[in-house]
Amino acid sequence: MTDDLDPDAAAADYLFGQMSEAEASAFERRMAGDAALAGLVERWRHVLAELDMTASPLPAGAALWERIDLGLAAPSASREARKATAGPGPLQRLWDSLPVWRGVGLAGAAACLALVVATGALLQQPPGEVRLVAVLVADGDTTPGAVVEIDASGRGRLLPLAEIPVPEGRALEIWTLPDPQTGPVSVGLIDRARQVGLDIGTLPPAVEGQLFEITIEPATGSPTGRPTGPIVYKGLTTEAL
Repeated sequence: MTDDLDPDAAAADYLFGQMSEAEASAFERRMAGDAALAGLVERWRHVLAELDMTASPLPAGAALWERIDLGLAAPSASREARKATAGPGPLQRLWDSLPVWRGVGLAGAAACLALVVATGALLQQPPGEVRLVAVLVADGDTTPGAVVEIDASGRGRLLPLAEIPVPEGRALEIWTLPDPQTGPVSVGLIDRARQVGLDIGTLPPAVEGQLFEITIEPATGSPTGRPTGPIVYKGLTTEAL
């Protein structure tokens, strides 16, 4: 069945445990002989690991953890044999990491699903090219609304993950804060939520912890050169893993 799926769909099925054991074994054999596929799977791991850092912890019930602990304590013999000979793959190490999911909690799981569904374009870049990533969310929410990427050469781009209602005569303006002393700087203006390159070439190189945000402004941009409308999404950059 996995041979009929496009690589992104197959990687997602593998990651979320939707494959049978035979299908997972076949997929792992494909990865062993296909560097491009293995790189794509590794890219999924990076995206999810970055998202894990943005999720607010929420406790799960004791009954749920009891079921999880039982499941981890009794893996199938064939999968154990495969791990003993080949070692765990990068996705399996993430997926089987109980501390990761205890930290992410239920809200984080929902956020992961939202990001995985919407980041096809994000996964097309070669692994290692992205230097910084900011997952932008609305205040009081953990569901990603957009991702900002900064690559090793200093170029940036915005990848919306959801539709953003834009009133007539308005636009979405993208901002960053390279220096709190000088204030926010506009790095993009779009009429709707869409992928776009960011105008950051004349700014100091982006650093970890740098703020990016999206606001609703007049169609021609903020009249003051500073954010004037409501903040839709915002987030801080973190180092890409």
